[in-house]
Amino acid sequence: MSRLSKDITLGPVSLRVAERARTATWLERVLGLTSLGQDRWGGPTGMPLVAAREVPGARRVPPAGRLGLYHYALRLPSRADLGQLLLHLESLGERWAASDHLFSEALYLTDPDGITVEVYADRPRDQWVWRGSDLVGAIDPLDTAAVVAAAAGGTWRGFPAGGIMGHLHFYVGDLHEASRFYVDALGFDVSTRLFPGALFIAAGGYHHHLGLNVWAAHQPVAGPLDAGLDEWTLVLPLSRDADELVVRANRAEVPVEREDGAWIAVDRWNLRVRIVTENR
Repeated sequence: MSRLSKDITLGPVSLRVAERARTATWLERVLGLTSLGQDRWGGPTGMPLVAAREVPGARRVPPAGRLGLYHYALRLPSRADLGQLLLHLESLGERWAASDHLFSEALYLTDPDGITVEVYADRPRDQWVWRGSDLVGAIDPLDTAAVVAAAAGGTWRGFPAGGIMGHLHFYVGDLHEASRFYVDALGFDVSTRLFPGALFIAAGGYHHHLGLNVWAAHQPVAGPLDAGLDEWTLVLPLSRDADELVVRANRAEVPVEREDGAWIAVDRWNLRVRIVTENR
């Protein structure tokens, strides 16, 4: 059976937020994103990364999370960019957490609605370590001094050109069912099963385009009145890639429907993916 093209990309995430103006201020001040109009924000090239829909009174994401979005992750072009961002966060007094995943180095932020945002830089692929077919990762402390040193005196001037939506991570209720949707139907490949209670999947040998975990399996599914994810976007290079995806989904008995020039699929935890092609 065909798999996803190695040339897929991830498009913007669409979020539910309690106050659009508050979210806009945070995205622009903290992440350095630029307003693109129509409640969308992106980098200096005009590529949209985040959209927000105001749901007045939307419930904040609790510390234990809800089934649905765990975090979205913006990938920076270099370790120097990550160091500059860290210094920027310190200058703002913005709270952050950090991890060294071996294949990447990451900072974690929480937006005003309790939505987690990861901002990270990859290590070179020739430094990634594999154990058989599984990529080796970790949740080690980040060497913040080395990351800051990599900034080399540079200053954060907003989200940089070359930054992209790197990956998404979801709380799901069952890894087998999640695999049926994301691996069997959408066509991602498993990159590692070594993290307890989690499955990392990708296309083209990347460390992960999606993370799936059952760490909040006991929590309720995020609903329309909860802050969180409306939908995420999978961008395929060619129309035939979309045709092949629909065939895979049909074989896996996963419904895929046409809507406004895109294909839409929804997993059992109401995580909705909009599937588009670059040449649409």
